[in-house]
Amino acid sequence: MSKKLKITQVKSTIGRLENQKRTVKALGLIKLNKSVIHEDTPVIRGMVEKVKHLVTIEEV
Repeated sequence: MSKKLKITQVKSTIGRLENQKRTVKALGLIKLNKSVIHEDTPVIRGMVEKVKHLVTIEEV
């Protein structure tokens, strides 16, 4: 069974760089304090690394 990541947006994207806003949206995050679950892949890890100051990550 592959690992999954629970990604929760904890800070707003207002005033952030456009590429950070697009990365958060691509992760499926729309509102603050909402969570999404993704497979733990290098692509998802890279996206999370780019916006790590806006999200929290938990292994599920």
